[in-house]
Amino acid sequence: MYLRSIPLMRKRKAWRAAIAVSLALVLSPLSNAVHAEKPGVSFSTLEPGAPLPAGWKNLPVVRGKPMTQYTLVRDGQTTVLQADANRSASALMHEGDIDLAQTPVVAWRWKAEKAIEGADNRTGSKEDAPARLVFVFDGDKSKLSLYDRASMEVAKRMGGQDLPYATLMYVWSTTAAPDSVIANPHTGRVQMIVVSGRPGDAGEWQSLHRNIVQDYEKVFHEAPGRITGYGLLSDTDNTGATARAWYGDIQLLPGP
Repeated sequence: MYLRSIPLMRKRKAWRAAIAVSLALVLSPLSNAVHAEKPGVSFSTLEPGAPLPAGWKNLPVVRGKPMTQYTLVRDGQTTVLQADANRSASALMHEGDIDLAQTPVVAWRWKAEKAIEGADNRTGSKEDAPARLVFVFDGDKSKLSLYDRASMEVAKRMGGQDLPYATLMYVWSTTAAPDSVIANPHTGRVQMIVVSGRPGDAGEWQSLHRNIVQDYEKVFHEAPGRITGYGLLSDTDNTGATARAWYGDIQLLPGP
């Protein structure tokens, strides 16, 4: 009985990991997305209340959960994207079109209204953030561990889509020091780098920039493959809380 139960236990573990990294759901519908002339997005050039920019879609992280609402609003003299999460999890995503050889640096602005009470990105049941910047990568999945490959296979059977090879997130978090690296509690294929959340950060605009290539190499210990998607994610589905954040323009720039 014990030996026969081992495959089932492994399958259940793989299923949980597959759910945890179900960003595949937000990427699979992007094949028909409109390519931008250049990567990134300029919310500041749009009118408050206008539709989301072309090529950007609000897509569920996990089917059946409420969607975070993303709307263009006025902030002072400029337009920004407002994210309202209410026990929700969805990402505003764009198909990948970033040439990391030419533009390895991302620069952006964001502001979180406040920290999410009870959130802890190190714990699966509390893994929420008011603001995230997300990059999803392709790669050689044959190099992955048996567990990771099993997780991806189960997810594909369940959802009909391949899981990303790797996901890198920049997160607003108060549970770890700035520049800390947090692995997703369910899978090492999702790595988070804390870039905001110090005392005093809440309610203040922050201008940030990171070298995507260097950060990827730091957390995954190899050179990055092709980016297949990128976007924004504000979520409170695990804590059941509410959160509001604002995102400014996102630019992809030459190094270093």
